[in-house]
Amino acid sequence: MKKIILILVILASSQVKAQFIKEKTLDVSIGLGYSFPDEDIDIAGSGFYFQGEYVLVITNWIDVRPYAGIILTRFDGKDFDGNPTIYKSTSNAFLMGAKTRLRAPIPWVAPFIEMGVGLSIGSFETFTPYTDIDKSGLIPHIPITLGLELGRKHNFDIGILYYLHPSAEQFTGALAFGFSIPLN
Repeated sequence: MKKIILILVILASSQVKAQFIKEKTLDVSIGLGYSFPDEDIDIAGSGFYFQGEYVLVITNWIDVRPYAGIILTRFDGKDFDGNPTIYKSTSNAFLMGAKTRLRAPIPWVAPFIEMGVGLSIGSFETFTPYTDIDKSGLIPHIPITLGLELGRKHNFDIGILYYLHPSAEQFTGALAFGFSIPLN
């Protein structure tokens, strides 16, 4: 009797196909990139931001997002008031990592937050009254995003993205617009 039960369990379990990932999409974001020093000083580098994400939807409120992107910023020599300054914050880097998005499953407009870990490859310069860092190479970062998914199928989003670079004593960010391309 035990052998028959074991055979039935093996046959039944071989027919079960659990699907952990509900949906796969490719998300593309583009926007204005910025770099700011960690210190409270009124300067910022500005430029371009682009990112692609391979989205693995687990439920309608959580997904996992491996990503790769670039941020290119430069400094124009002026503070926020338009006064010339020698201090600056710039970043030119390739970004890669993974993050998780938590979203409120609300129709048409769904607020979300993302967090994760990643690495940046590039150059970072932070020069302020208390900091003089000029780093190149591979450094870790922490991505954090706040935004809104828009549309009937939530296939558009707008967000404010931050990449904290503790070893460069700066954070980069972007105001970005994105869209989803279904892969299923």
